[in-house]
Amino acid sequence: MEKSMVTSNDQMSLFRPPIVRSAAGVLDRSLFSKTIPISAARLLNNKIISKCRSQLTKSKEMLQEDRVAPIRSDPDPEFAAKGGKCLLLNPRVKHDDPTTWSPILQEAVKAQDLGVIPYDLTLDYDHWNYIDIMKSILPEDAQGEIPVGFAIVGHVAHLNLHDEYLPYKHLVASVLMDKNPTIRTVINKIDDVGTVSEYRTFSYEVLAGEDNMNVEIREGDCTFRFDYSKVYWNSRLQTEHKRLVDLFEPGDVVCDVMAGVGPFALPAGKKGVFVWANDLNPDSYKAMTDAVVRNKVENFVRTFNEDGHKFIPQAADDLLHLAATNQNIITIAPKRPSRHALPSKQPPPPPKTLTIPNTISHFVMNLPATAIDFLPAFHGLYHTSQHLFTPHTEVRLPMVHVHCFAPKNEDNEAANIEICERVSEKLGVKIVQGDQYETKVWDDSGRGGFRREEGMRGASLQDIRIGWMDAHGKFGRAYLDCRDCWIPTRAIYRTCIHVSPTGLTSKVPRSIATPFRRRIPVSPSLPTTPQSPYR
Repeated sequence: MEKSMVTSNDQMSLFRPPIVRSAAGVLDRSLFSKTIPISAARLLNNKIISKCRSQLTKSKEMLQEDRVAPIRSDPDPEFAAKGGKCLLLNPRVKHDDPTTWSPILQEAVKAQDLGVIPYDLTLDYDHWNYIDIMKSILPEDAQGEIPVGFAIVGHVAHLNLHDEYLPYKHLVASVLMDKNPTIRTVINKIDDVGTVSEYRTFSYEVLAGEDNMNVEIREGDCTFRFDYSKVYWNSRLQTEHKRLVDLFEPGDVVCDVMAGVGPFALPAGKKGVFVWANDLNPDSYKAMTDAVVRNKVENFVRTFNEDGHKFIPQAADDLLHLAATNQNIITIAPKRPSRHALPSKQPPPPPKTLTIPNTISHFVMNLPATAIDFLPAFHGLYHTSQHLFTPHTEVRLPMVHVHCFAPKNEDNEAANIEICERVSEKLGVKIVQGDQYETKVWDDSGRGGFRREEGMRGASLQDIRIGWMDAHGKFGRAYLDCRDCWIPTRAIYRTCIHVSPTGLTSKVPRSIATPFRRRIPVSPSLPTTPQSPYR
């Protein structure tokens, strides 16, 4: 055990843990025990403890150190047995040197309210926090950026260590788990997300704790249970999940094409939004279906396990079919009264009846690596159903929310143009920035950015308006909303694509234009060749 001598020149280092770099390979918690000789004010009358503490705090003689309780039992067993207490003093105050005492302390001693005695303050491993311990263990040349960023998913802490810290990975994990009581498992990602699986999962190694990846988390007033090793979850996207859900109105229909375990779908269902939630990963689909039941949103959220390209037109077709066959009515039973509620003479409220709209208000495509590649699936969507939307009705065309990756760039304008070009290529229609333009910037990465092959780091989110499209682009992750834009049929058929205030239309063979032709007939009043600003 280290015995420290108090000097006036090293008070800052006095309460730091011992340096134990020689034992960096193994975490020996006993090496962090340290005894600091200081002084204490013995209370000769416990009834005046508050008064004495206030006076010594005012004179700045009271010990003010984080995580150190200033009121202790008297170090003398005889006094302690009688309930004796003492107040820890600043290291500058010496029990054997009255010249270091303030007039307040001298007067209290003279009045026999206090006595100044020596006190050995012992601190151990449990006293210091994670940063303190890591500074004590890691070599000085490895302390430039101590690993502090990690994601917590239930009881699992997910590290993404830089190469220089890999030799200390087990030690880092052990300290991290010690200092965070809710963490029972610490893992390190050993490859990038999506490298070994199309389901955005990753390979990992357990650094500390149990190898148990079955987690339970709460987000958006919903509970999720899943195997973190088999599904994708990013705790840093909680703000983005809420931002998007806040855009949905009760009674809207939202089509979540890449729903994962339901971080968009379930909170939306909680607020009365009808959600068609799909994910290609069978494990995500299973966890999401369980969460729908667990969170009691069965009336609003329906789950699917389909490929997104197929699901986009299928979801729109399903809604039209439900409306055409009068299957879009749902009945919600009233809540059962509490068992502890008093009997009521009032009759129970009648069941609530809701009608599912026949059109989709929002599409969500939160798969940043490849979401833009799914845009061609919108070709011909609602092509023969234009009479359902403005200007023929008050219903607007769906808003399509597309997340995508984009290079980090100090020039937001350049990033916007780059996103427009990629979207234009997939849609077969030139998309340009409109006159209305607004920007937001945010960072959702633990170390200031995503680790990518190009070595780019940093993430930001911006909201822009692209033609008739609301768009959100993000450096490292981009986000695109498009609304009030008739998605044309395939441009590769060399048909003329026309643009008008009512949207984009295209002359193509009827068998190609839409899968919904049998459901909704084309309105004869619709224009077929509107004028276009793009030739």
